Amino acid sequence: MSESQFPASHTPSPEEQDADARLELIVSIVVPIFFSLIGLTGFIGNLLVIITVIFNQQMRNTTNLLIFNLSFADLLFICFCIPFTGVDYSLSWWPFGEFWCKTVQFLIFCTAYISIYTLVLMSLDRYLAVCFPVSRVRNERNTIISIFALWFIVLLTNLPVFHAHGINEYVYNDRNLTSCTFLDDNELISWSTFHVSFFTSSYLMPLLFISILYFLMLLRLWKSNLTQSSESKRGKRRVTRLVLVIVACFAILWLPIQSILLLKSLKMYEATTHLTIALQISAHILAYASSCINPLLYAFLSENFRKSFRKIIYCHPSSNSRYFPTATKFTATTGT
Repeated sequence: MSESQFPASHTPSPEEQDADARLELIVSIVVPIFFSLIGLTGFIGNLLVIITVIFNQQMRNTTNLLIFNLSFADLLFICFCIPFTGVDYSLSWWPFGEFWCKTVQFLIFCTAYISIYTLVLMSLDRYLAVCFPVSRVRNERNTIISIFALWFIVLLTNLPVFHAHGINEYVYNDRNLTSCTFLDDNELISWSTFHVSFFTSSYLMPLLFISILYFLMLLRLWKSNLTQSSESKRGKRRVTRLVLVIVACFAILWLPIQSILLLKSLKMYEATTHLTIALQISAHILAYASSCINPLLYAFLSENFRKSFRKIIYCHPSSNSRYFPTATKFTATTGT
């Protein structure tokens, strides 16, 4: 997803060169600062989520296993993608070699796919919980199988990404520069076809499927009979709301960069002015921020995660029932 931020094969005037130099300096300082904040917040938050699910028996249910997978993908992205992309913004060349360039781009796309399709699985899980509460399909074993199948499919189908990216050399302001980017001369797929397919498969289709699931859930919730206890209804609605908020945040944060990449692939957007370059960089930062936002949502919207975070942060012993009650039927049913 990385591209050179300044147009190649362009001979600017002296005034443009000064303005470009100032913008490049600002970008090389400001963007890594934002990436550092995203990386630090996301690393701590997602690590807390992973520790919570691993070491807290009562948190191991279908919904939280999927939340674990989402946090693992985000943590992988934070550790192996954000630092190197930040360095790419700071320097005018790619210092890590071609293999790591391909690896970073491969991981960026893989974790993006894992994140959105984990949200699809979470929405499907909520659909089964609301519309088919006694279904035997919704269990931990099937959830784990789904997670492993998802990783296998995503890693396999994204192998062309590894081949299609590499180091691009270009001249700008009489300087020889390099960037880790999509190679226009690769033999597999064109840049425009690649990004149209990425937009369709990683954004449009999964969000459309999620929207259909939530529409069906809303119909069911509105028509729910009175046989369910009010406590059970509240629990299901609370967890469903959490998943919906996570999906909405992902959709909002990824919309700008997805839109820009789609428009660029259709030759309707060019990052040739300071404004369009700034818009693209801002969209890039927003998309990366999605890797750190979810733990904050869990802390605000899930009482069980909030209690578990407090336990880890303040090192409360597991026997401290004041903060951590034993598992109940309600907790096991609702999921968070």
